[in-house]
Formats: sequence, C-alpha cells, structure tokens
Amino acid sequence: MYRNTYALIDTKKIYENVKYVVNNYQYDYYIGVVKNNAYNHGINTINSMIKGGINYLAVSSLDEALQIRKAYSKIPVLVLEPIDLKYIDQCDYYNITVTVENLKYVKELVEIKLNKGINIHFKVDSGMNRLGFNNATELKQAYDLLNKNKKLNLEGIYSHFATSGLNDEYYKNQIETFKKTTSTIDLAKIPMIHLDRSITLINNEKIPFCNACRFGMLMYGVSGKKPVLGRKQKLKDSVKKILGKEIKYPAVLPLNPAFELYTEVMSVRKVKSGEYIGYATYKAETDIYIATLPIGYADGVDLSFKYVFINGNYCEILADTMDMIIVKVSPKVKIGDKVEIIGKNIPLLKVCENTRLNSYHLFNKITNRVARKYK
Repeated sequence: MYRNTYALIDTKKIYENVKYVVNNYQYDYYIGVVKNNAYNHGINTINSMIKGGINYLAVSSLDEALQIRKAYSKIPVLVLEPIDLKYIDQCDYYNITVTVENLKYVKELVEIKLNKGINIHFKVDSGMNRLGFNNATELKQAYDLLNKNKKLNLEGIYSHFATSGLNDEYYKNQIETFKKTTSTIDLAKIPMIHLDRSITLINNEKIPFCNACRFGMLMYGVSGKKPVLGRKQKLKDSVKKILGKEIKYPAVLPLNPAFELYTEVMSVRKVKSGEYIGYATYKAETDIYIATLPIGYADGVDLSFKYVFINGNYCEILADTMDMIIVKVSPKVKIGDKVEIIGKNIPLLKVCENTRLNSYHLFNKITNRVARKYK
C-alpha cells in the first residue's frame, strides 16, 4: 500500500453480526453470500463468518468459487449463475455446487462423464424473470433425469425474491409461484430449500418448508432503517395505518457495519476569491483553504459523498477527479492529517443517504484500487 488510502474491515463485527442472525433465525443451513470478494470486504472475512455460524457459501461465478477454494477447501460453495458445461470438470474436481436453471442444461449435463460427482441446486423463477425453471412439467423432467445419474446429487432447490415482502402482494405471489412450479416433485426429498435473502428473512415469517437461508448484507452489518413518510405523519415503532392500509416498517437489527474508509491529506493550499477549483467546476466566493486527498471516482468516491471528516470537522467536497478529491478545510489542517470518509462520524447509512445508493451499490462502488486492512 503506497498511498495511505484504505478500507478498514472489522472482522469481529462480521463474526458478531453472523452470530446474532444465526441465534435468532433458526435454519439448518446458513448460506453466506460472498460474491464480488465478499461484497468488497475481502475473502479474508470468510473465516469470521464460519466461526459465527455460516456453513455454506454462495458466489456469482466459477472464477469466484475457485478463488474461495484456494483458501477454504472444505466448506460447500454454491455458484449462483449457470456454469458453462465445458468447465464442469472443474466443479467435479474442486467440489463446487452447480446451479441448474433449465431442462436443456440437464439433458446435456447427464451425458457428461464425471469422476467424483457434483451437487446440484435447481433454481426456480418465482417472479424475477432472470433465471430459473418456470414450468412444472419441465422441472419434473429435469428432476427425473437427474435422479437417474448417480454422479449428480440434487442437494437443493431455491429461488430469489424480487421484492422485500414489505407492503407488497407480489411477495406472496412469488411463494405461490414457487409452490406451483415445484408441485410435481417431492420437496421433502430435497435436503436444502432456500428462498429467503437478507431483507425477506428479517421482514417476514419463516417459510415453513424452507430449512436454509441466504444472507449477505446482514453479515456485513446492514439490515435496514425506518422510512421517512413525511413530517406531518407520526411514525410508530412497527406499523402505521395510511389510507386504510397497514404499513410495515423494515426491521432494524442490532448489527454493526464492518466497513470503514479512510485516506489522508496530501496537499493544502489557500485559494483566493474568484479562483476555480478542480476542472473549473467550483468557483470560490471568498478566500478559502482547500485540501487535496488521494482518493477519487476511480476508487468509488465522488462529489455525491458530499463531505468528509477531518480533525473534528465536516469538510465539504468541492471537486472530484479520477484519483483525487478536493475539500474545503480550516487553516489548521495539515498534510498527513487522517480523513474519515465512512466511519464513526459518517456512518455507512448516512453515506447511502448522501449518495442515494443502497448499501449493495455502495459497497460495490468502492473499487479494488483501495487497499483493505483488517482488524
């Protein structure tokens, strides 16, 4: 790390977040979603997840699964996207669980000669129209074909909800669609059934026939917050009747974000009234002091962050460039002073509010150019 710009990841918080969810939501399988380098927290955090109770992992691609396998040889890993069959031997060799989402794929898969065998999870399209079986007859045909091949083990079946289940009927429709699509097979014979993700897990009753759940954001310390419904409306703790409808608020769990972001002051100068800052995007109205920081939009930080925190003061971001941002500071700020971008004084959810990004987008916005430190 040759510049003092870094994300600080608290692995103890990840452990505690996972432990809390595991202790309060009873399932047999807790699937930790660690795609995109564990939501940009780094796969170094997986050990804390496992200690907290995660007993299965999920990633986006075979590339990510193989990266996980280099460090964690035993824990099961599910790839959530279909894998090209020309690489299925890698799944066989490295014990990677494969998602199957259509009948054609099964017909081709059963013809491939395998060595050790592969665990399979069927994916059902319950209403997102992205991936998955959406025909009960085809699902039954795939189920029967798979059961004839002793090297292919149907370990699980799952779906991904398009909505949170808060104040929407579509959530219930998705559950019914899943039931209808799987009505031609015996779910009781499938070891793992998982539909819930973080937001649906905490905001709805447990689905009776599910014994597994997937969660990502909960591990990293984000659950939700109550929406602002207007100044004239008095919010209650859990529900509010508006226009005759009962409105549920998102659940807020006692979790702690594990991600903080810091840099340092690289340069300080005085700018006279009338002078421009950055690419002539800001004009000083009075004499001011500015500081240049070694982090920019190539790292994921831009004007939308609005301000940073230096020496007890909130400092407005005046200009952004690819590798640097420029902020307004007091004359006392000096080169080398620590700068907080996300942390105790600028919480993660506040940054989400400023940038108008949800936490999923925000975590993935901070690029891998930013070094990760762990405590």
